[in-house]
Formats: sequence, structure tokens, C-alpha cells
Amino acid sequence: MPLCNGAHKSGKTEQFPFPFLCSLSAEVSRSQAPAASELIMGEYTVEVHSTTKFTLQSIYIRLIGSTCDSKPQVLHTFSLSSVRTSKVSCTKSVGTLMLVELEAKPSWFKYFFQDWFCAKLVVTTPEGEKIHFPCNQWLNSKKTVVSLSNDKAMLINKETNITLLNQRQQELAVRQQDFRWKKYQNGVPYIIDAEETSDLPEEVRFSFTKDIEMKFNAVSVLVELELESLGACLDTWESLEELHSRLQHPTPNEYIRQNWDSDEFFGYQFLNGPNPMLIKRCSELPDNFPVTDDMVKSSLGGSCLKRELQEGNIFLCDYKTLSGFEGNMINNKRQTLTAPLCLLYSTPEKKLIPIAIQLYQEHNKENPIFLPSDSKWDWLLAKTFVRSAGFHEHELNVHLLRTHLLAEVFSLATMRNLPSAHPLFKLLMPHTRYTFQINIMARNLLISEDGIFKKYTAIGCDDAVHTFLPNSFSTLTYSSLCLPENIKERGLEKIPNYYYRDDGLKLWDIIHKFVNGLLTCYYKTDDDVKEDPELQNWISEIFEYGFLKNESTRIPCSFSKVEEVIKFVTMVIFTVSAQHAAVNNGQFDFGGWMPNLPTSLRLPPPKTKGESTEKTFFQTLPDVTTTIHGLAVLYLLSKKASDHSALGVYTEDLFGDAEACQHVSEFQEDLRKRDQEVNIRNRDLQLPYDYLKPEKVDNSVSL
Repeated sequence: MPLCNGAHKSGKTEQFPFPFLCSLSAEVSRSQAPAASELIMGEYTVEVHSTTKFTLQSIYIRLIGSTCDSKPQVLHTFSLSSVRTSKVSCTKSVGTLMLVELEAKPSWFKYFFQDWFCAKLVVTTPEGEKIHFPCNQWLNSKKTVVSLSNDKAMLINKETNITLLNQRQQELAVRQQDFRWKKYQNGVPYIIDAEETSDLPEEVRFSFTKDIEMKFNAVSVLVELELESLGACLDTWESLEELHSRLQHPTPNEYIRQNWDSDEFFGYQFLNGPNPMLIKRCSELPDNFPVTDDMVKSSLGGSCLKRELQEGNIFLCDYKTLSGFEGNMINNKRQTLTAPLCLLYSTPEKKLIPIAIQLYQEHNKENPIFLPSDSKWDWLLAKTFVRSAGFHEHELNVHLLRTHLLAEVFSLATMRNLPSAHPLFKLLMPHTRYTFQINIMARNLLISEDGIFKKYTAIGCDDAVHTFLPNSFSTLTYSSLCLPENIKERGLEKIPNYYYRDDGLKLWDIIHKFVNGLLTCYYKTDDDVKEDPELQNWISEIFEYGFLKNESTRIPCSFSKVEEVIKFVTMVIFTVSAQHAAVNNGQFDFGGWMPNLPTSLRLPPPKTKGESTEKTFFQTLPDVTTTIHGLAVLYLLSKKASDHSALGVYTEDLFGDAEACQHVSEFQEDLRKRDQEVNIRNRDLQLPYDYLKPEKVDNSVSL
């Protein structure tokens, strides 16, 4: 059997064969332990935490100590309780208990009850010491042996025990086989090498509860919407009244249904809707958007455009990344996708209102600038085209790319490079929950060749994946992912009623405080960072596979300072929790009333002002079938599972260090206080903003 070397000369993880423990390395570590004569024989009590009530497998346990190992002994795994107790007898004490090894041996009846999940083990030594061993793994025919270290976090450059070093590296060797990088498309982040959710290791799949709930919700909401729409016209909605009377379940947000067409609410959505990331302060008009003072003076309350630009009250939303797309075919009809420019004004009354809209990037006679002073239907249609463009920008760039795909990158790098004993693994593990499965489902059901985007959106599948995503990715920067810098870069420090900014910055600070406190328990100096090859491999893979070695993103490819690690990890946790909540959780609130967020539009915008009518408006809106499927998807993406874990709620006891646990407790208390602050603020709002209320923010990208 080859010797498993724990040295790290190159900083790269070596690949080591099974079995998990090499006898020679164990003997070396034992030679450093106290003499066996000082220890006595005894009985170890093993508390097994498992959600599996029954298995036909035989589960064996072996205790690995500093002086010797126990013989493999059968665990009692059948129990109606989630906690059961077994005894492990030893002819002599194993010394310092370093590892616990579990092995599953299948029964002759190999088709049923062959899976067993172990959450953790708590071993009580003959001396009365309780030692926790986190597991959170399935044992079955695919994985027959697991080796567990205790819950004390340790950097590899601080670990001196060869047996533990060996176990650490072999754990990664197994993980790197289970979690592999795969190229998705040119110019976008790599993904996990798994075509179907069944290809994933069981530990990272949906729970039984979430799986059943999501399938049930998908079927029930679609059936309900189909039944409600049976009496509607097969093609075009005839009125808003018909739309409301036919599609009442799931119920759209009543405030949004009543106010969707107002200029004030239109502007509000750029700050606190599903995409609060596009708007920026405008100090100079783009050359291709020649808005004049005469056009907007009636909207500026007696002021002039130049003055308002100088005072920082004019804002721009530019959908240039949508330029050049022809439009998808839905039901044999070419759809329309515009690339608008929208100018907005922050009034003295602290309202944000649109004052000019151009629907394509190139200004010409057939692409007029629409104004609030135009006819009712011209102006409403212009705003509706902006909202439809906003749907595509939001779903593909802000939601899919900048939260889902990045979360998969962070999760995959974590699984491949950080062993369970690493403090960063313990910190990040709850923030990877369900991410792989939800992303595989998104690729297979939403942006596949026969998915929702292909059938029911204006951009379609091919353009979305092959062109729009790479174009959006090319604009991605480290600073755009760090909220304090992002807000400053967009010039939005002072715009009023920007609750996304206010709540987001509060959460960023809370997360940063937590990450700083916890990681400095282990990284005492910058040298600790430089000398941690597992950490360096982690960020190196993120830079290579997540950001395609693009130095212009300013994403680090290595770390040299503790503060660099703290900032990056803060960004990771914020992205997969708070940022995803901000751009995900309100999708049905804002899109449940279809005219406010149409997934597609059937007619091109008017080329000449004054010709639009009510009939034109309804002919432009999506047809009934497109409406139904769009609403169903938005509802499912906003529906939390009953087993969701809110930010800071950790169902797994990963840290065993008292100082680290204290930081976890302080983090949870800070989040609780923030919940109360949001509640107080929301009492005075007609439309409460609670998407960044901590109790409604998930730990991970799981929807």
C-alpha cells in the first residue's frame, strides 16, 4: 500500500488511493503519542444522529486513535428516533481519538433500504470526554466508507498529525472525483459535471420534503392557471378586467395590480423591484439618447435638465446588452425585444419618475423618444416595453448569472478544495445547500432547447445562452459584486427610498463582522493566509473556472492578506444569500400581475406617435398560453420550501470551537435585531420591502 504523504510542496492537492488510513502513517503518528501503559481499556458510547429510520445495510464503526484502532463493530442503526446509542468496546484505550471510520456492507437483499444517512456522531470516551464528529453523508453502494474528523477546525499548515493530514487529503481526493468542473458555454462560468440531478452525490440533492413540495407546486399551479384560463380568448386578452377575473390564483399582489401603470410605481421598481442593479446616476446624457430640455421641462417642475443633471437628480437605465436580438418565435409569431434607454428624475417629493424613454439604442425617426406628455397608450406601451426588457435583463444577468451561476462556482470550488476540517469549509457549507440541484433544474427546464425561455420568452434559448450570457459576463467585475463599492460606482448613495441599498448595506456589514470575527480565529497573520495551500487552491479555481482567468474582473487569483480573504468571503456569502433573496423573492410579487412584467411582447413598438390604442396595447401583450407559463415559473421561483434555512440558521453543528461558536451566536443576534428594525421601518410603507429581512433570506441559492 502506497505511503500517503501529507507534505504540500506545490500547494496542490495530491491524489491518494484507498483505504482511508495508511497503517504506516498511523504508526508514525502513534509514535508521538503517550505511552500505552498510561492508558486503560474501556467502553466508548457512540450517539448516532440519523434521519434514516431503517436500513438493511450493516454499518460498521472503527475508532482511530493515537495508540491503536478499535476493531470494526456493528452500529445499531434501526430506531424510530433520530438519535440512537451504541457501545464500542476496546481491549485498551485507543489514546487520543483522532478519527471515526464508518463502513457500509450491503445485505443480500440489495434493491431496497440500502441507503443510510448519518448527520453526526457524538463519542463519549471512557474518561467522559464528549467528542463530536460531523458527517452529513450518505453511505450506500456508491460510498461504502467515510472517515470523519472531529468538529474542531484546523488549517493544514497548523496540523502536525500525519494521520489527520492523510485523511484530509484523501477526503479531497474523493470529493474531486464526485465534483468535477465542466465547460458550459464559451464566455460563461464553468458548471458541475452532472447532466441530471440523479448524477449528483446524495448529500447535495434536495431533501425528500423539498423535492416533493416543488413537484407538487409545479403541477398544481400550472393546472390551476390552465383551468382558470379556459374561458379566455385563445389568443389575446381582451381587457385588464378579463385578465384579473380569469387569473386570481395564485393571487397577484393587490397594491401592484392597482398601481402598476403609474409613473411613480414604474420608477419605484428600479430601486426596490426584482432588479435594483441597473439604475445609475446620470451626469451626462449618452450621445445616442438626445433628450432636450424642451422635451422634459414639464416633468421637472420648473427646473431645467442641465441643472438637475448637475445636482445629481437625473438617473439612467440602459438596456444596451439586449441590443441586436431579433426576437423569438412563439406560436409561429415573431416576438419583439427592445433595448431601451430610460431617463428618470428624483423629485423634491422624493419620488422617482420616468421622464423620457427610447426603445432602441440607435436614435432615428422610427425610434422616437416617448414622453409622459404623449398619449396615454403611447406612454403606457413605452413603459411596458421597458418592463419586458427588464424581465430579460433581470432573469438572465442579475438573477441567473450573478447569483445562480456564481453560487455554483463558489460551491464547487469549496467542495473540491476545502476538507471538512477547514474553517472556511465549515463556514461556507450551509451556503451551498441545494445550489447544484436547483441549477441543474434551471438548465434543463428553463434555458434548455425545449425549456421555458425557448417557448415563452422574447429572447429564446439560443440567444440567451450563446450571446446574452457571455455579453453580460464580460461586464462582470469584483467591485460590482461588493455592494458598498457597487452603490458608490453607480452614484446611488443619496437617492431616497432605496430600501435595497439601505437593507443590503446593513446585511453586508453584519456578514462582514461575522466573517471577520470567525476567520481571524484561525488566520492570525497574513503568513497564515499565504501558507494555506487549500485556501489558495480554492481561490485559484474560482478565478480560473468561475471568472475564466480574466484579470479585468479584478477577482483575486490568490490571497496574501487576511483582509483580502475576509472581503472575498463576505462577498460570497452576501451573493448567495442576501443578493439572491433581493433579486429572487419578489418575482411573483412584481410579475404576478402580468402587464407589469411581461415575458414577451408580440407587436413591435410604435414608430410614429399618436397611433397606439387600447386594442394595440392588448395585441402587444403576451398571449394566454405565454402568460400562464410565465406566471407559473415566477410563482415557483418565489415559493419557499417548508425546510428552507434562513440566513444564520444552521441546522448542522459544524464548529466545535468555543470562540467560533460565540461569533455564530453574535451573528444570529445581529440578524434578529435587524429583523426588528425592518419591521419598524415597514410599518410606514404602503408596500413593505422585506426581501432583505434576514428571516426571509435563505442561507443559499436554493430556489
